[in-house]
Amino acid sequence: SFPDVMMPSYARNPWSCVFFIVYLSIELYFIMNLLLAVVFDTFNDIEKRKFKSLLLHKRTAIQHAYRLLVTKQRPSGISFKHFEGLLRFYKPRMCARERYLTFKALNQSNTPLVSLKDFYNFYEVVGLKWKAKRNREHWFDDLPRTAFLIFKGINILVKSRVFQYTMYTVVAVNGIWILVETFMLQGGNFFSRNVPWSYIVFLTIYGVELLLKTTGLGPVEYLSSGWNLFDFSVTLFAFLGLMALAFNMEPFYFIVVLRPLQLLRLFKLKKRYRNVLDTMFELFPRMASLGLTLLIFYYCFAIVGMEFFAGVVYPNCCNTSTVADSYRWVNHTVGNKTVVEEGYYYLNNFDNILNSFVTLFELMVVNDWYIIMEGVTSQTTHWSRLYFMIFYIVTMVVMTIIVAFILDAFVFRMNYTRKNQDSEEDNGIVLEKEISKEEVIGIIELYKRTSAATETAQLQNIVLQMDKYGQMSTVFLGRRSRTKSDLSMKMYEEEIQEWYEEHSRKEESQPALQEPASASSSSLKPLSLRQRSQTVI
Repeated sequence: SFPDVMMPSYARNPWSCVFFIVYLSIELYFIMNLLLAVVFDTFNDIEKRKFKSLLLHKRTAIQHAYRLLVTKQRPSGISFKHFEGLLRFYKPRMCARERYLTFKALNQSNTPLVSLKDFYNFYEVVGLKWKAKRNREHWFDDLPRTAFLIFKGINILVKSRVFQYTMYTVVAVNGIWILVETFMLQGGNFFSRNVPWSYIVFLTIYGVELLLKTTGLGPVEYLSSGWNLFDFSVTLFAFLGLMALAFNMEPFYFIVVLRPLQLLRLFKLKKRYRNVLDTMFELFPRMASLGLTLLIFYYCFAIVGMEFFAGVVYPNCCNTSTVADSYRWVNHTVGNKTVVEEGYYYLNNFDNILNSFVTLFELMVVNDWYIIMEGVTSQTTHWSRLYFMIFYIVTMVVMTIIVAFILDAFVFRMNYTRKNQDSEEDNGIVLEKEISKEEVIGIIELYKRTSAATETAQLQNIVLQMDKYGQMSTVFLGRRSRTKSDLSMKMYEEEIQEWYEEHSRKEESQPALQEPASASSSSLKPLSLRQRSQTVI
């Protein structure tokens, strides 16, 4: 509301502007930024301590589980039989094949038993989703030679840098043309009901790109990429917008506004820009809790506002106040015309929950907030200002926390990227395990001996597939998305070692585990991407 609040005083005395300038400079540019810095530092420290506490809690839980699972006959590790029993309770829906692959993934020491050193990776491995690795490199490998060469050429084309940068150029030109259309609209030369030719041209190009990528990569590989899913969604919405324009479906015209979303594809050009967009996508699910907090906060103030201020604001309600013009509603005749002078601010009231939410949002934005406050105050008492002051202070704190939350996520991502300059595009956690036919048969026999033969269907299918293709082994891929915990393990790698040592000193009074001392740093060891080992049952 600046300079509106200053202008009456400024009109009487030009030197009064000094007060407003000094006040805003200190409060807006110094105090607010200082508050943000303090909240950000506190928030960052809380996140770090929370990660440390959770990490050490998991470590203690793993040590306790290990002590319960080892036996006197085999004190050096956990057998598959006991490990399988653990997974039956921890993840009841996990099938027999996945339980064995999880055991294999943990067993990096190439022994029949999972040691404590390997067992520390339990939480990282148990979340993997396992699928058999395709024997074919491409989906079109089994097609006739002519079709194979055509699709192979398309595959090479869509993976080439020339194709990628050509599409970036098309997206950039599309963005520039949208600006041109906007200026034409302002000049009154833009057609509103006909389909723009540029819309059809660019949509055709995007459609051809989608078709080439789907045929060249295959539907499964194409849809496995988040960026490809984004491109597909935007192209689909653009097509729906074209249908809305072509058939004059006015309720769906808003879809056309989504066209500029294609410009977000330019974020892929530079890694730093990709990190900005990746951070934004990562924040969406985590912002749900903050959004719920803000909603509850709004609801509380809306209920209080409805109790105290319902019905106090209406047209022409504030004729004795300094903001009377904003609430005035006058209907008079000038010549042959009826003129309505409407201030509209009477719509910002607390008569119902919806109006209360809208009014509170306008107060949170701090745009002409004093008009709303003065209107309510003129109809009630000056004590009503306390409601608006408390709302502003609480809003300022909540929004500062939200901004600090966003900054923390972005700075964390930037620091992680800076620390891993050589890392390729993040495709999540991928673990590859190879199992032999003899291993699978041994596991099937074990299940039969333990009266769990009904769970061996998938294991028997693995044997049948090996026999079908004449293979002695098959490879499985375990995948899961990379979580903030994984990133934190990499970011705080050096400090984690100190945390473990401190944690070990605190537990010296407890019975020592029969495990090498080097196990304390085992969870820092990265999982290898290619492991071939035999597990003896």
